[in-house]
Amino acid sequence: MLEGKHVVFLGGDARQLEVIKSCIQMDARVSLIGYDNLQSPLSGATLKELSADVLRQADVLVLPIIGTDEYGMVNSVFTSKTLVLTEEHVAALPKQCLMFAGMATQYLKNLCQKYQIALFELMERDDVAIYNSIPTVEGALMMAIQNTDITIHGSECIVLGLGRCGMSLARTLHAIGARVKVGVRGSAYKARVFEMGMESFDIEDLAQYVRNADLIFNTIPALIITSTVLAQVPHDVVIIDLASKPGGVDYTFAEKRGIKAILAPSLPGIVAPKTAGRILARTITQLMTTELQKEGAV
Repeated sequence: MLEGKHVVFLGGDARQLEVIKSCIQMDARVSLIGYDNLQSPLSGATLKELSADVLRQADVLVLPIIGTDEYGMVNSVFTSKTLVLTEEHVAALPKQCLMFAGMATQYLKNLCQKYQIALFELMERDDVAIYNSIPTVEGALMMAIQNTDITIHGSECIVLGLGRCGMSLARTLHAIGARVKVGVRGSAYKARVFEMGMESFDIEDLAQYVRNADLIFNTIPALIITSTVLAQVPHDVVIIDLASKPGGVDYTFAEKRGIKAILAPSLPGIVAPKTAGRILARTITQLMTTELQKEGAV
């Protein structure tokens, strides 16, 4: 239980609502910053303005999936106000405060290191990433269906990357009858693709494998689908880029060629915010309880 603990939520989207509800149910004292336009106020939570005074009393600070940008800007769909987490704010946090974000920019990492604040990057955890791959794959399939005039069954699909999301995506496409080729680096990944009953190829040879592609799904957060690759793809190919911004596609060249390339990060928060929120809620509350117990604070 989190009775008596002060959990501050700074910014976020519909996913954070599930985490807020879980903290309220666990008897935490909950403060919300950047939630003034919330349509249905949450009983048990208090609206606050961003200030050092509020953060000075925090036991836990929960940030959105993209914690801040490189200038401290915090996104919130529930306010029109500009939210900026400054060095003054982080310096005000108690030394024992726990900070949670999906991913942390170098700006946020540097401040937490400077002021010795424990920072937890949820998307770096295998469990969260694997759970999140479920709504991500469903969202990717939805986008593929909406943006093509063919069935996925029988189509030629290329999946780039065999990480936690790429593996779930490749397996699902294969299961519904697509001809799947997976671009990977390393013999271990090639062996896994073979074991899954699909064809693998080296990422460096991508340009040779895209000539007959109907759909290309990228999960690698680096420029993989370059102008050289795009020069080889069919004009009616659809590229769905699941990597975090800025993605892995040369979008300027794709637009020049008239190729449909869609950057679609954070799909769980778009297609299934309640499920994605419950994943975050389960992980965050478990970590809160465990870490606060270590400090003898629960």
